Amino acid sequence: MKIATVGVHVLDTHVIGIESIPPGSEGQLVETIRMSPAGTAGGTAVVLSRLGAEVLAFGAVGTDPIGDVLVGLLGVEGVDVSGLVRKDGDQTSASVIPVRPDGDRPAWHCIGANGAFTLDDLPLAALTGITHLHLGGPEFLGGEAAGELLAHGRSIGAVTSLDLLAPGDPDLLGWIADALPHTDYLLPNDEQVLGFTGAASLVAGAQALVAAGVGCVAVTQGARGALVVTADEVIEVPAYVVDVVDTTGCGDAFSAGFLRGLSLGRDRRGAAELGCAAAAQVAGGLGSDAGAYDLASVERFAAEAERR
Repeated sequence: MKIATVGVHVLDTHVIGIESIPPGSEGQLVETIRMSPAGTAGGTAVVLSRLGAEVLAFGAVGTDPIGDVLVGLLGVEGVDVSGLVRKDGDQTSASVIPVRPDGDRPAWHCIGANGAFTLDDLPLAALTGITHLHLGGPEFLGGEAAGELLAHGRSIGAVTSLDLLAPGDPDLLGWIADALPHTDYLLPNDEQVLGFTGAASLVAGAQALVAAGVGCVAVTQGARGALVVTADEVIEVPAYVVDVVDTTGCGDAFSAGFLRGLSLGRDRRGAAELGCAAAAQVAGGLGSDAGAYDLASVERFAAEAERR
């Protein structure tokens, strides 16, 4: 599997042990502060690399120290970062994520250089030889440009996939509509599906997205696992039981596991199970790069762990 992960790359700073924001200028001791690569392209790239895929990253970061850290962390994970362009005048996208004891994680986020990335930053010749093309954050490119990129991916024989960063909104779905007919796998969360479509149920919403041109919709549902919908079938896959530390990046991990499973010849149910198992590894640590896991250890976990 040789996959290009294109789009949103973020440096996350996780702060564990937050129960409230101190008043005024007071300080507070916390358990842990940790940085990790993230985003619908960056976080997915990390997990894909750990699962044995050859990963090429394409996107935009700033010329600032935040960008140096983000590029360095991706490189340590074995991701080819030569496709990340540096933008003068735009800071690297970053988030600060205070994690509450129950795992909830509000966030402060700066869009930064992700908003400056265009197709002009990605020479299409650089995609020669890929087997998969994953676009994270098509809302920044717009539907026409996203559709052009995904159509090119298909023309060179790549499987295409799409994940979104923004909350579900019908206007946003209209903004990226041109990309949907060129998407083999759409990988949203449940709130996005319901928000995009206004459907009364998750199944109906996913089916509406299939009717809009997507080949398959694989929806994450948090602790409820995943739902996979095509024109012909509906598959429910439960989540695995895990002691949750931080759920940041779980959706990206699911995307990585799902796509990796398909590349290994698994059917859609088996791919979704690998996605849920990868998400469980991430939920048990801080960030998609927390701990030490690979394809073999994730598969062992899936074989031994309890389902919800």
